[in-house]
Amino acid sequence: MARRALTTTAATLTVTAALLLTACGGGGDKSSDDIKGADAGSSPSASASTSTPSGSERPDITIPSSFQLTFENWTSSDPDEQAVLNDGKEQLRAGYAAIIENKPDGGEALAFYDTEAGLSQDREWIKSYTGKNVTVIGELPVFDPQATLFAKKTKAQLRYCTDESKAQTKNRKTGEVVGNPAGTDPQVAYVVTMQKNEQGVWQTVSTNSKRGGCS
Repeated sequence: MARRALTTTAATLTVTAALLLTACGGGGDKSSDDIKGADAGSSPSASASTSTPSGSERPDITIPSSFQLTFENWTSSDPDEQAVLNDGKEQLRAGYAAIIENKPDGGEALAFYDTEAGLSQDREWIKSYTGKNVTVIGELPVFDPQATLFAKKTKAQLRYCTDESKAQTKNRKTGEVVGNPAGTDPQVAYVVTMQKNEQGVWQTVSTNSKRGGCS
């Protein structure tokens, strides 16, 4: 019920597709529901969250108010680091939007923010929800971001944490709402590997997650 905590195998993320919504990656405990989302079939409303980072031709991404995906202290005084934070944020939003909109292929926005390898991984994560006919609802704070650039600022690593305490999945047909099992650590740490493409977009290559990895 958190961010798309995609691990190398989608199964690691969510056994029943509930909270984790991190990008694909390695690690991450199994939980009966690892995704936070919004009502199935719900369309963006005036209260929906829309964000477009500065830059060229970034896609618009809208998330319904039924899923509150918030980014705390998502800023850096370094413009290069801020660029990584901006695109990393939108990539995560694109993944959740795909789950909410029931798009197993991830949609155009996610393809914009993912490399080919990253998109393949994220599709596995998204299908762990769409394949079970569930969406995400509730609240998912994303916090403690740390961006590190290397390889002459062409590659980067983005770390952050999520708190799934108030995130759930909702069955599109039955309306059943499911959260993480009792006793599950709600905080999940993510490590996202990124690279800058020729258009200057920081794309996700892979994502690893670890439940309980936040301090």
